[in-house]
Amino acid sequence: MTKALIIGGGIAGAVTAMALHKAGIDSEIFEAYPTGADDVGAFLVVFANGLEALRVIDAHGPVVENSFPAQRVEFVGNDGARLGERPIAGTEQGTDLGPRTLRRATLYQVLHAEAARRGIAVRHGKRLVGAETVDGADGRRVVASFADGSRAEGDLLIGADGLHSVTRTLIDPAAPQPRHTGQNTVCGYTRDAEVPLAPDTYTMIFGKRAFFGCTRAPDGEVWWFANVPGTELDRTQAPITTPETWRARVAELFSDDDTPAAAIVRATGEGIIASSAYDIATTPTWYTDTMVVLGDAAHAAAPNAAQGASMAIEDSVVLAKCLRDHPDPRSAFAAYEELRRERVEKVVAASAGMAKLTASGATGRPARPEGAPERGSADADNWLTGYRITW
Repeated sequence: MTKALIIGGGIAGAVTAMALHKAGIDSEIFEAYPTGADDVGAFLVVFANGLEALRVIDAHGPVVENSFPAQRVEFVGNDGARLGERPIAGTEQGTDLGPRTLRRATLYQVLHAEAARRGIAVRHGKRLVGAETVDGADGRRVVASFADGSRAEGDLLIGADGLHSVTRTLIDPAAPQPRHTGQNTVCGYTRDAEVPLAPDTYTMIFGKRAFFGCTRAPDGEVWWFANVPGTELDRTQAPITTPETWRARVAELFSDDDTPAAAIVRATGEGIIASSAYDIATTPTWYTDTMVVLGDAAHAAAPNAAQGASMAIEDSVVLAKCLRDHPDPRSAFAAYEELRRERVEKVVAASAGMAKLTASGATGRPARPEGAPERGSADADNWLTGYRITW
């Protein structure tokens, strides 16, 4: 049986391992962190395309059970004027798996619990530092080296190690590095915001100086995020900006707007976390004879399209299917890239267009993002959330 070494135990790593399991391929996950996931305070949306990909490997149930839905999105200008409303992409397509909101850490936990239930091993504290391909009696193998001095050997290595991927640079030392978009994303949670919010709705506010989105969870808590202008945060050091500082900074950006954004931020206590927003427009080389990257390691989109998790999930299932159907890793990797590159780079471009729009303080009806089809066309939403994988 083929054995895959999966580098990175986040969303992409766990889903890849489960998809490979379904394809009859053994795998082992190597996670750099000693326990759990990073970015534990943030939340995300898994759209219909991501959920349907999870359904292919029968892993959608725990995600649905530990999340809540939203049916529509409402747009508001900085003067408080309602700019319009529409169904969230996916809810209008007749699927029972519409978009679901949950904390990133929750998604990590439920996917890992499901992977463990299937007998998939996770090795923590294993930070990849090198990999080499060796020829042996049984053919070509890959040997991974970790910072703790240990090594692991397999038939192939899958880099699911995220935005700052080591695998990407091992495949191509000249690979592009993530580009900071000039924005930071700040997330928060509050039970003390006394503002009217429509049920099952994301309210998106185009402020004069920043962009704000929020929704109310079934238990009444308001979950919010803001895309704000800012410099790149130092990810190598402990955060030096406190929740109090972020609260004041973000509230000030919305203080001149006639919207509920500033009030929601001011009503938030310690539950605030900030991160830098990055993208990678294109990674020229995705694979070698024995190594391949997927998810953010291969193609990172700015967070504006909220498709990072769903794209990683899609990648994982498609790659497993290609490895099942092709005789050697390199041919499988080539098939995977052919199926995925155009789609994911289109998503990256669309998200970059949304980032430009929301950074502009636009007050009119939201425009078509760069890279996305014209609204009202048959492909306007279906190209993104209508994507399906047949096993």
